[in-house]
Amino acid sequence: MKKTRKNFLRSGIALILTTCAFSSYSQKVHEISINVPEQKIYSDHLKLGGSNPKGEKVAVNNYYISINDKPVIPITAEFHYSRYPNQYWDESIKKMKAGGITVIPTYVFWNLHEEEEGKFNWTGDRDLRKFIELCKKNNMHAIVRIGPFAHGEIRNGGLPDWLLGRPLNIRMNDQLYLSYVQRLYKQIAAQLKGLYYKDGGPVIGIQIENEYQHSAAPWGLTYPGQPLDFTASERDRNVTHEGVAVSTENNPYAELGNDHMKVLKSLAVKEGIIAPLYTATGWGYAAIIPNESIPVTAAYAYPFWTTKRDYSPFFLYKNMHANPDYSPVRYKPEDYPSFPAELGSGISATYLRRPIAIHQSFDAMINRCLGSGANGVGYYMFHGGSTPRGKDNFLNDEAYGLPKISYEYQSPIGEYGQVREGFHRLKLLHFFLKDFGQLLAPMTVALPANAASLTPENTKDLRYSVRFKGNSGFLFLNNFQDDTTMLDQKNIQVKIKTANGAVMIPAKGGFDLKNGENVIFPFNFNLNGTHLNYATSQLLMRSDGTNPYYVFFNPEGTNAEFSFAAGTRVENVQGANVDQTAQQTLVKCEGKVSEFTVVANGKKTTVLVIDKALALKSYVGSLNGKKSLIFSDAVVLQNGNGFELLKDSVHQFTLSVYPKTAALPKTTVGSINKTEGYPAFSSYQIALPRFEFAANTKEISQRKMVVNLPQTMPPSVNDIYLHVDYTGDTGMDFVNGELVADNFYNGLPWQIGLRKFISSSVKPKEKIFYFRPMQKNATYLFDLQQYPQYIPDFGTSDSYLKVDGFSFTPQYKTVVTF
Repeated sequence: MKKTRKNFLRSGIALILTTCAFSSYSQKVHEISINVPEQKIYSDHLKLGGSNPKGEKVAVNNYYISINDKPVIPITAEFHYSRYPNQYWDESIKKMKAGGITVIPTYVFWNLHEEEEGKFNWTGDRDLRKFIELCKKNNMHAIVRIGPFAHGEIRNGGLPDWLLGRPLNIRMNDQLYLSYVQRLYKQIAAQLKGLYYKDGGPVIGIQIENEYQHSAAPWGLTYPGQPLDFTASERDRNVTHEGVAVSTENNPYAELGNDHMKVLKSLAVKEGIIAPLYTATGWGYAAIIPNESIPVTAAYAYPFWTTKRDYSPFFLYKNMHANPDYSPVRYKPEDYPSFPAELGSGISATYLRRPIAIHQSFDAMINRCLGSGANGVGYYMFHGGSTPRGKDNFLNDEAYGLPKISYEYQSPIGEYGQVREGFHRLKLLHFFLKDFGQLLAPMTVALPANAASLTPENTKDLRYSVRFKGNSGFLFLNNFQDDTTMLDQKNIQVKIKTANGAVMIPAKGGFDLKNGENVIFPFNFNLNGTHLNYATSQLLMRSDGTNPYYVFFNPEGTNAEFSFAAGTRVENVQGANVDQTAQQTLVKCEGKVSEFTVVANGKKTTVLVIDKALALKSYVGSLNGKKSLIFSDAVVLQNGNGFELLKDSVHQFTLSVYPKTAALPKTTVGSINKTEGYPAFSSYQIALPRFEFAANTKEISQRKMVVNLPQTMPPSVNDIYLHVDYTGDTGMDFVNGELVADNFYNGLPWQIGLRKFISSSVKPKEKIFYFRPMQKNATYLFDLQQYPQYIPDFGTSDSYLKVDGFSFTPQYKTVVTF
């Protein structure tokens, strides 16, 4: 048959398109060799560690921390007790524990406790002892950051105003200054008496000073338009930075700085502030206590102290143990564990800069840090709060232009305890580290040949690394970069060269990794005696006992495939296909939930595989003394032998338990009934009494509004959130004439938790809101340029303000026991 010219052109175009598509998705084998020297581990140089009355021992070597000679990867998460109502501390600690946090660091802000010279206040929301006792009650370790300087976006970085008016030089070995510091330490020591690790308490670590000889905060006593006057010693002002940065200058007073840190530690020890671990901020050539402190590092993808947005390097793999972030550093990195303990899980807003922290970045950064050799991770902040007003001043950092009250921070847990996307994303890594950190911590970093040449601007090349010991390990991949979009990675195959030959992941074909996703895949993994060649699925957790189950999850767009050693028997298969060959036993999973049992060396081990959407709803808990996995749309908090469930806005939701249980659950409020779910789970439907409260408002002017408040909360309601929907510059919230909350508009929802007002002895009947219009030339608009929906149409006007309304959302609560 003769083709016409038109048909020929159509066929040619189709062929070209097909070829291009095949070329885009054609397989590329990415190679990495682990035939490199393994990490040398030594500890004789370090004066760290200690034991408790139970005989449990904390030790530190140059690569990781151990407890009872078992390597651990601590997960620290900053929460400032003084910025949150003390009646809700216990709930927040439980939330952090439910999110897999193992250590809570907290600042002691000197100026909150000694605002007036000689008059210390350790009551109410300033009750440090109560907070640490609650950590102990919840089996949560704590690191107390005792200052004297803290930063923390608080007035003067925590130094009291009156200190500026005394005849002394701050942050150096001035004897009068040191006498004030020792008095502060004596007060802190009294609060912590009997609560140190050596006494059986939770205080496992102490941080001395903060960012010493690197950064400082501006003094709050300043004049509009005046250059900021920083709280650094006179000798260090020329090398003092605003915020976290790379320091390119050697400080001529470096040895004096190290000596000052030693003096501060000696003052703390003299007062009895003794812990197994001492930490110091080590980035940007900051001072540490050589061999007596762990220098922790930082990484902020969305800093507010820079002049513009830029791509950060914190999503590229490297060897962080040899080359810490914000290098150069003053210490020899190989002598200390790599512990990035100040990772920006959120960011503060200032009036001039309002970065938006993407929660998808949080777990991507942790993946990168772990794949780069980090053996500890920590967040600043993990839990937001509200800074209390002082007697004479607002205590947030006004000189830097922060909100006067709000320390919201866009964090995984918000200013009023809201649990957000980042919380759920991070907990998946935390569960993994808790159960498999012992394996990961001693593992060496291996990088592909092109790792050193990759730049943050490169959005097309695959980013990957390996942590290994012997011939086994974990493959790390990250496909996220801040302020841009990565290309979807299609048809990936990775060849890991080991001393026993190459491991191909997968053996045939490839897997995909979508923009924004990150994964950790095991290879040559001992799964309870069964040899797992590899899995294209990420480990989540494992149960205890002699016949454990292992849980994996599949990142979005990635198909789960398990390759076991040849001869491995697979039984009780649900939602998967099994292919046995002479080379391997291959299990390919289908759907959202798969379950199968592998049998090898006389052991049976169950494997549960779930998709990421379901994994994000998971919590590890104890049900009748057995480790279990709980799934729910609600936040699940372990409460003794039961589970406290918190659910925003929706009064009906499900709860599922794995493994199945025959126990009959009961609720303190509402009803619970068995329902159909995935065959591997026991599933239940929970219904609570519905609560509604309509927003009753009154307009005083375009800028000022009155909102009436509910006066009570029923037993099924844990909190009520007030949603303020406006587009403008700033919003201020007053109760009885006092500013109690404020907001710098950045397009994100403004929520205010009401329970602390409703439960107060004097219940306010209303809130007064005052708004200011956005200016067309506002400097912070460039932070919103990636989100044009957040920028209003000014038209011919130079300013814009629109208040769209107010609404209430209840947070429901019940306790389920089995």
